[in-house]
Amino acid sequence: MNNKSVMTGEIILKNYDCTRIKNIAVAGHAGSGKTSLCEALLYKSGAVDRLGKVADGNTVSDFAREEVDRKCSIYTSLSFFERDDIKVNLLDTPGLLDFAGEMREGIFASGSVIITVSGKSGVKVGTHKAYDYAVENNKPRMFVVTKLDDDNANFNNVLTQLKAEFGPSVCPVVVPVIADRKIVSYVNLIEMKAYTYDANGNAVETDMPTAEVSEKMEYRIDGLIEAVSEAVAETDEALFEKFFSGEPFTQKELIDGIHKGMNEGIITPVACVSSTTLAGVDMLLKEISLLLPAPSEKEKKTGETPNGDIIEVECDENAPVSAFVFKTVADAFVGKMSFIKVFSGKLVSGTEIVNATTGATEKVGKLMFMCGKKGIDTPQAVCGDIVVASKMNCQTGDTLCDPSRVVIFEKATFPHPCYRLAVKAKTQGSESKVSGAIARLCEEDMTISYVHDKETNEMILSGLGSFHLDTAVGRLKNDFGAELILEEPKIPYKETIRKKVKVQGRHKKQSGGHGQYGDVWIEFEPCVSDELVFEERIFGGAVPKNFFPAVEKGLQESVRKGVLAGFPVVGLKAILVDGSYHPVDSSEMAFKTAASIAYKEGLRQAEPVILEPIGALDVLVPDENTGDVMGELNKRRGRVLGMTPADKGGLTQITAEVPMAEMQDFALYLRQATQGRGEFTFEKVRYEQLPSQLTGDVIAKNAVAAE
Repeated sequence: MNNKSVMTGEIILKNYDCTRIKNIAVAGHAGSGKTSLCEALLYKSGAVDRLGKVADGNTVSDFAREEVDRKCSIYTSLSFFERDDIKVNLLDTPGLLDFAGEMREGIFASGSVIITVSGKSGVKVGTHKAYDYAVENNKPRMFVVTKLDDDNANFNNVLTQLKAEFGPSVCPVVVPVIADRKIVSYVNLIEMKAYTYDANGNAVETDMPTAEVSEKMEYRIDGLIEAVSEAVAETDEALFEKFFSGEPFTQKELIDGIHKGMNEGIITPVACVSSTTLAGVDMLLKEISLLLPAPSEKEKKTGETPNGDIIEVECDENAPVSAFVFKTVADAFVGKMSFIKVFSGKLVSGTEIVNATTGATEKVGKLMFMCGKKGIDTPQAVCGDIVVASKMNCQTGDTLCDPSRVVIFEKATFPHPCYRLAVKAKTQGSESKVSGAIARLCEEDMTISYVHDKETNEMILSGLGSFHLDTAVGRLKNDFGAELILEEPKIPYKETIRKKVKVQGRHKKQSGGHGQYGDVWIEFEPCVSDELVFEERIFGGAVPKNFFPAVEKGLQESVRKGVLAGFPVVGLKAILVDGSYHPVDSSEMAFKTAASIAYKEGLRQAEPVILEPIGALDVLVPDENTGDVMGELNKRRGRVLGMTPADKGGLTQITAEVPMAEMQDFALYLRQATQGRGEFTFEKVRYEQLPSQLTGDVIAKNAVAAE
């Protein structure tokens, strides 16, 4: 470690190299105690002098207005502490499914993942989501059972559930000793020591549980020790031989074995704490120092050069700098803040770097280490560290690097926005302000989209759920002064005809001076086209050629609104076959009007119908929910086309076609029906005739909307 220190106000921050830095994402189901655990770690390590509470709105991690008001995490926040000559960066991620994008950002930037599991409610959907994404990104994992001070907490049940749902890699390293439904001590299975905790959360070593106590426990201490030893033995041949011979492992062998097993993904340790009483937090700090990997040993990042060559970038402080922007915050006062993970070299404030994603060159802005909302200035950040740069022209997913070695890293994957609402400015004249504010929000949140629907002429704001969009709208109002009105999006219905007709359109008007005269006969027939197909078959000059464009223009303007409910008309072919004109009174306007009259009369006679948009649906559901979801799709007039087992175990992919009109609240239904495990994509693919029994309702609804 470099012994130099940086003075930053009241904090003296040492310069750590990549062997003494650890980046930990804290993830898990909503309400499992992630923020409280981060607060306990910061307090116990001395990084803060007060233990905040989520309920009081004074934690380091949950500082945004929306988080304080709602008493839950909404954004991934960054904080750090120093202990045992190690700098530990904590990425506190939200557990609410509406903010899965934030969770993914935190895990993507981390070196390892602590997954919190409530001792009261056990394994939930959010537990699996965090675990699966950690596995997908090859991140070492550790379970921490929280809330053990709750009277209804049951560590034994949770441990059994973890083993059942996540397999034999689950390996307890700290367990509570329970007598008469109360925790009397905690046993560290690596140290083989037991501790009790006083009212201030200070540990006092005590005797290991006696055989009599152990017999009454739902798990035996010696059985757990055997399980830990067996897991360690799987990591090394020499250790396996030692275990097979019956010789106990040393403490160092246990630590090294678990550490190696975590790096290889074959051991997932389990610890336990009470963040409120601080019991077990000191032992968790030890495990963080001893078991979780540093960037120098785990993080070799694969990238691509501009020529398409694949290279491996090692975490080397002396190499050219390369870094990745994993998160962007659009701060209304500070401006854009880019959260950056440095993969190699040193990122130095004020130096020129290349944005490999855009090809642009820019200067590194002011750098800060963040502890919640408090920024601590730093001149540089070494590889393995996480730093925040202000006012840089880069986006989430951009790669920043030295001009001497340009490389692009793979971006994180994000859930596709699936819940849509139409939005418009609350006050006239503020549209540009609203668009600008939403654009800044979209830079920050990769799971929000904001697009113009050309067919309905609406601005559509999409996210992962109603809570997600509600929070976004609140943020727009509070931080950017942009107020919105939200409505259910219109369905882009269309109209067409089913039979061929021939009609006359005659416009004659006399009012002193020149009159107006235009007379056309037009055949209307169905065709396969999204645009109006116009032809003329005039013989003998019944309609002069110079009026053909006016006739076509009158029809082009008319097809914007059908005769049933005013929807655009498609699949229409119009053939001008006859007509008459007046040498003085005929004009382009007169023939344009005549064409419009023919259009209205012709479509009424040609059996007009309404077409509705049909979309292709791919939905991923747990096997046990397959029948319910298929039944729901049938209720929504959907057609199930097939089912296939998904790559992820226990899930089935259902392919279907469903009318767009039936999909507005499907995201909310699916989340409720599958407890959040289901996900889907939906894309409009074609139009079909609306069932006749629904036509009246659509016409009536559109008439009300048009008023």
